[in-house]
Amino acid sequence: MASSISAMADSAPVKVVLRAFELLQALNRQPVSTLDMLHRQTGIPKPSIVRLLRTMEAKGFVQHAQQYGAYYLRGEVTTLSSGYHSEPKIVEAAAPLVDALTAEIKWPIAVAVCDGESMVVRYSTIPSSPLSFLHSSINMHLSLVSRSIGRAYLAFCEPEAQAALLQALSQSTREEDAGARDPQALRAVLDTVRAQGYALRDPTVRPVSSTLAIPLFENGRVCAAMGLTWFSSAMSADQAIERYLGPLQAVAAQITQRLQAMEAPVPQAPPRKARKTARKTAPKPPRA
Repeated sequence: MASSISAMADSAPVKVVLRAFELLQALNRQPVSTLDMLHRQTGIPKPSIVRLLRTMEAKGFVQHAQQYGAYYLRGEVTTLSSGYHSEPKIVEAAAPLVDALTAEIKWPIAVAVCDGESMVVRYSTIPSSPLSFLHSSINMHLSLVSRSIGRAYLAFCEPEAQAALLQALSQSTREEDAGARDPQALRAVLDTVRAQGYALRDPTVRPVSSTLAIPLFENGRVCAAMGLTWFSSAMSADQAIERYLGPLQAVAAQITQRLQAMEAPVPQAPPRKARKTARKTAPKPPRA
């Protein structure tokens, strides 16, 4: 019995399982993935990719946008990491910085990532802000079309991913996504956001407040967005931009630096045996 268990432990890994993990990792690298992108990133033959994707779709991990031939992860995929209790990397990088900014300016700030066809808030400073309508916005889904955080993210997506998201959004029945049915008008909004470097919420959506949002980058690619919300009666959009765009951009740059630092390899100590050898071979200091 022991020998059979040992033989099983020494056997080669299951190739199809390795491929499934590689494909999931590739799907996590961008919000929307085409078959060509996944093939380039993994080297897995396209027919095998399609079979794996169909299996993942059957389990609710992946969604196929048929009109564009692209795939994106669904919320069910988060169950694969439910036993890992560390905060997402973007939250770890952003939390102390946005906390400090809210402590200074008082207005709440949210950090959100793309989840399918919307943005989902992963961190918010509402608990430490005295100026908020809401008790919490964690896990709130925000439109990519009408919300400033969504616009800031969508405007800075890579062209392939942006086109796939726009195609999917054009089929959305959600009221706040209605603007995606006029692609020319939405494209003009996104072009303006990209040129200015920031986004504002559609003024017809929750006009009692307003949000100024900017993209967050990792390795030169947009990975999230953050937005500062204020009472519309307290100041105009122009006043908010003048006062807070600079501080937001400074924090965004620091978040990118923290994300890069998290990726830097941690120096490892040499093995114990090597340390002993180094001590033995080290020259002895001359006697006085």
